[in-house]
Amino acid sequence: MKHLLLSMVACAALSFGVSAANYKIDTSGAHASVNFKIKHLGYSWLTGRFNDFSGEFTYDAAKPNDSKIMVEIDTTSIDSNHAERDKHLKSGDFLDASKFSTAKFVSTKITDQGDNQLEVVGDLTLHGVTKSITIDAEKIGEGKDPWGGYRVGFAGETVLRLKDFGIPEKLGKASTEVIIELHIEGIRQ
Repeated sequence: MKHLLLSMVACAALSFGVSAANYKIDTSGAHASVNFKIKHLGYSWLTGRFNDFSGEFTYDAAKPNDSKIMVEIDTTSIDSNHAERDKHLKSGDFLDASKFSTAKFVSTKITDQGDNQLEVVGDLTLHGVTKSITIDAEKIGEGKDPWGGYRVGFAGETVLRLKDFGIPEKLGKASTEVIIELHIEGIRQ
């Protein structure tokens, strides 16, 4: 009877499929980054990153449309490789990080576009404003790691208009949009 019950459970699991696995974004191993770039006065690119962020996602290669992701970014960790500029970017002139110290993205829909391409739609809360954005993403790969774990990695990009999030446009007409690049490697939990 016990073997019959185990066989029935195994058959049920196979017929319903395995549920998506949970992953934690590997920020402690520095295998993830949130980068940005914005034109500086239209003459060059200002690039940087956010050093402190965390997140998690669910993913099943057989059902990528069922995936979900959540990322939180500490806006006070902005790093443009220039301390005085970072201080200015954190000020009320831009991020107002003392008031809005966290940005958060929560997916609402993920669509498999084929060929490892994904469209990730979700709500981004930045500078106290929540807006729906779309991230064009690519699955980079997945598999076992040398430490006995399992990982999957993605890269994505989106363009944000500063005024959509109530961030003052202080650098002129050529500097009204910022490109956000995400590189995420998750460790299966």
